[in-house]
Amino acid sequence: MTTSVPLNPALSPPSPTSSSYTPTVFPKVSSFRHSRAKSISLISTSTDSLLCSRPKFCGRSRKIFKERSFVRANKMTITELREEEEENPPPFFESEANARPRRIALFVEPSPFAYVSGYKNRFQNFIKYLREMGDEVMVVTTHEGVPQEFHGAKLIGSHSFPCPWYQKVPLSLALSPRIISAVAQFKPDIIHASSPGIMVFGALAIAKLLCVPIVMSYHTHVPVYAKLVLWAEPDYSVAFTDTSQEFLHRAADLTLVPSTAIAKDLEAASVTAANKIRLWNKGVDSESFHPRYRCHEMRLRLSNGEPDRPLIVHVGRLGVEKSLDFLKRVMDRLPEARIAFIGDGPYREELENMFAGMPAVFTGMLQGEELSQAYASGDVFVMPSESETLGLVVLEAMSSGLPVVAARAGGIPEIISDDQEGKTGYMFNPGDLDDCLSKLEPLLHDRELRETIGIAAREEMEKYDWRAATRKIRNEQYNAAIWFWRKKRAELLTPFRWLTRIFQSPEVNYR
Repeated sequence: MTTSVPLNPALSPPSPTSSSYTPTVFPKVSSFRHSRAKSISLISTSTDSLLCSRPKFCGRSRKIFKERSFVRANKMTITELREEEEENPPPFFESEANARPRRIALFVEPSPFAYVSGYKNRFQNFIKYLREMGDEVMVVTTHEGVPQEFHGAKLIGSHSFPCPWYQKVPLSLALSPRIISAVAQFKPDIIHASSPGIMVFGALAIAKLLCVPIVMSYHTHVPVYAKLVLWAEPDYSVAFTDTSQEFLHRAADLTLVPSTAIAKDLEAASVTAANKIRLWNKGVDSESFHPRYRCHEMRLRLSNGEPDRPLIVHVGRLGVEKSLDFLKRVMDRLPEARIAFIGDGPYREELENMFAGMPAVFTGMLQGEELSQAYASGDVFVMPSESETLGLVVLEAMSSGLPVVAARAGGIPEIISDDQEGKTGYMFNPGDLDDCLSKLEPLLHDRELRETIGIAAREEMEKYDWRAATRKIRNEQYNAAIWFWRKKRAELLTPFRWLTRIFQSPEVNYR
């Protein structure tokens, strides 16, 4: 008798019981093998399937297709299959209507409900649309400010402690018996943890304990932060990435990153295999951040009662790693301008002292319609940070019709591409004051130019939608993670199956 390990039914493709069924494909793991890079041309015209039914050797690479694999798509034409050294899961074709609901456990640190950070809107919209698509969602996060209810998701606060190097950043391991028991009772189909941090270690341990796939999303670029916050040397930063981050992300079934620039950095540092890195598409709430929220009363507040003066706006967490001291040098050269900082953070007190006696306003945290008004009521948004993995506040500013001048670093070039620079916004060389002023001053003093850039920026942002970004993760990226998880588990179980065949009991016929 041959034994087999049962799979969680929720991790299996839906049963093809109806005529409208579109299969989600999880080929058996033995269908693919590692091989050297080699291109193979496959000619197919308007075919509906690709079928490999018997062992086949492709040149010297000896790529073996032993098992039957089946991929279905509408009018799919395959022109080239490129074999990579790292194998990839097949493409997944799963419509939202046919995707069965999943149970998703999110481990997010710090809290997306209380902590001021760029990923706050990302995770809040992610939770919202997962629930809208019918999934059950559990959120484990640091205990501060956890609401009673959020779009029907189950919320669990884990006791936290302040980060030793960054006191206002709460951390938590989330490995108490209470949390382990709650997650086990929830029976997640997949665990998704934010990284880096402490909680991601707890999420990894629980995923291994419960034997479920784990996805990690990378939101803070460690080398840059280690240099700016810990004042560490670059070599130390690289070493830090190569140890803790490599351990975590190589243990994950998939890593999500906010920009291709960060993906390239992780790949270059060998933090994880290149074929296990996927992009979490950018999105923006274009209804909440809209030029219609421009408000004279808010402009009076942000300009300290001088609404006719040129007004620079910065929105975001006030941290030392954001290079906000650069804006002091900018304002020293622009005595006619006013600047407003919207947000809070550990660097606020030092910034207020730095800007003492200057035309600067610090509003603290703004939310809802007030935040929308603050964006839309400025003249130019300036982003000096070199540590942005993407720069969600830049997206929100552009969606509000505000021209942006941002440092050419991190994920910013993926928002303002080279071919769009000067049309939807401007970038300057990091730390280069003259370069920044050459882009900023014309915008501050030319209303027609501001309006032209602002309109183009708004039109560009209307292309990006949080719902579409969530759907891609839910229906494609999570499927890829499950495929890698199944493959890894099958490889681990292979020796035990071999032993089972050796010691298999002979059949006995009783008459």
